[in-house]
Amino acid sequence: MLKFIAYAAVVVVALLAALLIVAATRPDSFRVQRSLTIQAPPEKIFPLIDDLKGFASWSPYEKKDPAMKRSFAGPAAGPGATYAWDGNKDIGQGSLAITESQSPSRVLMRLDFLRPFEAHNFAEFTLVPRGSATEVTWAMYGPSPYISKVMGLVFDFDTMVGKDFEAGLADLKAAAEK
Repeated sequence: MLKFIAYAAVVVVALLAALLIVAATRPDSFRVQRSLTIQAPPEKIFPLIDDLKGFASWSPYEKKDPAMKRSFAGPAAGPGATYAWDGNKDIGQGSLAITESQSPSRVLMRLDFLRPFEAHNFAEFTLVPRGSATEVTWAMYGPSPYISKVMGLVFDFDTMVGKDFEAGLADLKAAAEK
């Protein structure tokens, strides 16, 4: 019986070591991205992204905790505009700050999470005219620390965040096509 327990322990340790080695080989950065064509010109869509109060009107994360605490600072739109939140376990705590704004084609934001885990990433929106419509792409990217690599073996971050981006882009589409 003792031999069986020893063998089982060796197998468990070997499997755990293999998982940690596999995690170490994963990329040092990540990117999640979704796109949607909206039947509106970029000039109509851009203000809904560049103004963080407008952003909050269609963001899927607003629906996850309608009671979260929100604060806005800086200019109403463009570089320097900031939005901070403190919400439930689904939302956590963090802030969003516009760092670059190129009307009507691109908005880059610094995205800092404090809770449930600390992370510092970027969110980027690009708007590309396609005839009378606009292809809007929402991307998030940043470093992938080792703990994220380990968690990525169990959780599919692209699918989890991608679903939120798809829902948000659908709500942005509904707002822009009014």
